[in-house]
Amino acid sequence: MTAPSKEFMEMKQKAMQITGAEAVIRSLLEEGVETIFGYPGGAIMPVYDALYDFDKQVRHILTRHEQGAVHAAQGYARVTGDVGVCFATSGPGATNLITGIADAMIDSTPLVCITGQVASPLLGTDAFQESDVVGISMPVTKWNYQITTPEEIPTAIAQAFYIARSGRPGPVVLDLTKDAQFGKMDFTYKRCEKIRSYVPEYPLDKESLKSASDLINSAKKPFLLFGQGVILSSAERELQEFIEKAGIPAAGTLLGLSALDSDHELHTGMLGMHGNYGPNIKTNECDVLIAVGMRFDDRVTGDVKRYARQAKVIHLEIDPSEINKIIKADVAVLGDAKKSLRMLTRLVKKQEHTDWVNEFHQAADIENEKVIQKDLFPVKPGLTMGEVVRMSSELTNNQSVVVADVGQNQMAAARYSKFSKTRSHISSGGLGTMGFGLPAAIGAKIGAPDREVVAFVGDGGLQMTIQELGTIAQENLPVKLVVLNNHFLGMVRQWQQLFFERRYSFTEMVNPDFVKIAEGFGIPGKKVTTREELKVAMKEMIDNPGPFLLDVLVEKEDNIFPMVPTGASVSDILLSAEE
Repeated sequence: MTAPSKEFMEMKQKAMQITGAEAVIRSLLEEGVETIFGYPGGAIMPVYDALYDFDKQVRHILTRHEQGAVHAAQGYARVTGDVGVCFATSGPGATNLITGIADAMIDSTPLVCITGQVASPLLGTDAFQESDVVGISMPVTKWNYQITTPEEIPTAIAQAFYIARSGRPGPVVLDLTKDAQFGKMDFTYKRCEKIRSYVPEYPLDKESLKSASDLINSAKKPFLLFGQGVILSSAERELQEFIEKAGIPAAGTLLGLSALDSDHELHTGMLGMHGNYGPNIKTNECDVLIAVGMRFDDRVTGDVKRYARQAKVIHLEIDPSEINKIIKADVAVLGDAKKSLRMLTRLVKKQEHTDWVNEFHQAADIENEKVIQKDLFPVKPGLTMGEVVRMSSELTNNQSVVVADVGQNQMAAARYSKFSKTRSHISSGGLGTMGFGLPAAIGAKIGAPDREVVAFVGDGGLQMTIQELGTIAQENLPVKLVVLNNHFLGMVRQWQQLFFERRYSFTEMVNPDFVKIAEGFGIPGKKVTTREELKVAMKEMIDNPGPFLLDVLVEKEDNIFPMVPTGASVSDILLSAEE
């Protein structure tokens, strides 16, 4: 047989080569990506051109703003546990992602954000739509990298996904020059399983576990705080088995909500500034405090000098930088929460702390009388945020994915929703990003198409990303959007009322007709102004097979209590404005 000619081999090699742009899409498919959120532009146009040929393998969601794309990717990641992916072009396209990337970084959300960039010969020349996205995003990413040749693409994307999803998850940015997208390469792909010098998870230390179990076994008043780390490590079952064996009451952080069934007998509620009365005051009465997958955020601790000073602190955490950062741990258990809890459960004794658990029930009774009954069954004519949220939860049998924006609407959604499934609460925690709710609900609905997605937003936050109603309309996504409309920037107004002598400086809002705006996008809606209208309108929203906007006018001075003032001890929690 005659050997193939040189010309034939060159032609065959050329036929096997693909562009860097196509390599991006093929690499994402190798990582199992099914959905991309993005907004095209000049510097990333080659990637979008390649994407045109893969519309059967991957779904692209065209948002109305790049910030909408990254928040939608966050919502998708939070509800699925997979890596969220978004595209943006160079310059303003890339910089518009930064808020969402920073939000994902502090809330440990796995993202891979791919931005277009000017051609490599133009880097540093202030070319049209050039921005140093690597430099800008460095403080708010787990890793970022600029790709200047097509050959780098598969390896960079493989590493990006490995870093984003492993250990403590987080966002990664890949900045892709235009010549790297146009260049040709021989495509091969290998998933990344290890990176030298990067340690995503440390092996469990048996001595630390033994020390932790000794403290727990001898405790009279143990108390467990669980954060989002439980959800991120899929340790929900391990958490439940641990607290049930040891008989320990537990409370969740804002982002930890839904890791444990709201109606579980040992679930005592939510921690933090607007958390439940019992978990806050009992933090300063327990003798052993066990923190699992949470970082002692200032909204949880209040004044750290007066936080759990009487307790021995056990901290189960995957990220060593969080150990002793805010609250000193007497015992630190470094590692994945699922593995840590599983091993700790074997070591602790079967116990019941009936009297101690009853103290939480007594505190709950106080809160119920002074706060909850007034929120859920008000005698005043105006609607409360709490009754709106609880009605939604009841009409969806506590099965819905609850997405919240930021502010009073967020706290009402967290306090009065009930959760019976994990990954059911999506909210911007650490960064507190107004405008998060609507686009995050888009990502959540795409990630969980068979679940009801109800988003609670304020009239202020909604107007920051209201254009994403266009995305909902174009994709015909059955997102249910509830506007808790008080014609104020409500949380700021609450602070002005309580601490600034009701000097409402630039917080009152003249709002548009949100129902008409929704209808302009082809989305049905209804305005609710009275209690008598609420249930019928909300049932109409839930029963509607498509998207729906419910504009609920709530009391202008409806406040969220309990409340721990900034700088106060968690023991100084307020139950009303009169305290």
